[in-house]
Amino acid sequence: MSEDNSLSGLTDREAREFHSIFVRSFAMFTAIAIVAHILAWTWRPWF
Repeated sequence: MSEDNSLSGLTDREAREFHSIFVRSFAMFTAIAIVAHILAWTWRPWF
């Protein structure tokens, strides 16, 4: 295995790009989930 490829077969640059997209997507999902929980709480508190 060369230094340019990891176990996934991605180069370091491709892996970094994938990671940045993954982190941004996860952050957006988390933000949407938090907003949804706040809206659900204001509509019908659960305790």
